Amino acid sequence: MLGAIAGDIIGSPYEGRGRQIKTAEFPLFQDYSRFTDDTVLTVAVAHAILTDVDYGSAIRDFARRYPRAGYGGSFYSWMLSDDSLPYNSWGNGSAMRVSPVGWAFQSVDEVLDQAERSAAVTHNHPEGVKGAQATALAVFLARQGESKRNIKQEIARRFSYDLDRTLDEIRPAYRFDVSCQGSVPESIIAFLESDSFEDAIRKAISLGGDSDTMACIAGSIAEAFYGGVPGEIVVQVKRRLPAEFLEITEEFEERFGKKRMMS
Repeated sequence: MLGAIAGDIIGSPYEGRGRQIKTAEFPLFQDYSRFTDDTVLTVAVAHAILTDVDYGSAIRDFARRYPRAGYGGSFYSWMLSDDSLPYNSWGNGSAMRVSPVGWAFQSVDEVLDQAERSAAVTHNHPEGVKGAQATALAVFLARQGESKRNIKQEIARRFSYDLDRTLDEIRPAYRFDVSCQGSVPESIIAFLESDSFEDAIRKAISLGGDSDTMACIAGSIAEAFYGGVPGEIVVQVKRRLPAEFLEITEEFEERFGKKRMMS
């Protein structure tokens, strides 16, 4: 899950309309690189798994603790409400927070079921669920040691995502898009074309879209595939996290982080 958090922090300076870039050449960390809602909710999902708390309660609790992390309007209203009903979102918020599911569960069926549960507390639209499931399954397959070819084929087959496009084809016309259907496939393609963890992050941001979330998604898969996050990036990421996030990420890593080697 640290790969997702790293992607969020590295992508944060380029988040939001008008701040996107169309190049992979940029400083990884800047003075104003920070964690956003992607990190808060990823940690919330990890906490839910570690403590066997339901996803909705954990997500709402952590969001309320960090209310200025940059949530979308619909999520923010849900966060403040005592009404627990989902709001039929197809946004990529379901995919950005789901990476702990791909590490914690031990079969395809479990991963798909838990990804749906983590999404459906807010993002119960079929596309919202699909984006979470595709991301979690890609993480699961990557940590199982599957090849990029097999990951690509399995995700495309199950979710009907077009993963045959190249980044060079996508980039010129690509614009800010917070939908799962308009950002999750592109994030997966960034991972598929990468040659390292850092390269996956850079390629996702270079598309010029919802940069922190797309880097979060690509980074979550790249961490599992490449066997971790480079140490120099880990140091920079941990400097930017509050103590309780560090405690949860370390506990999660201790319990689930070695499962790629065990598989």
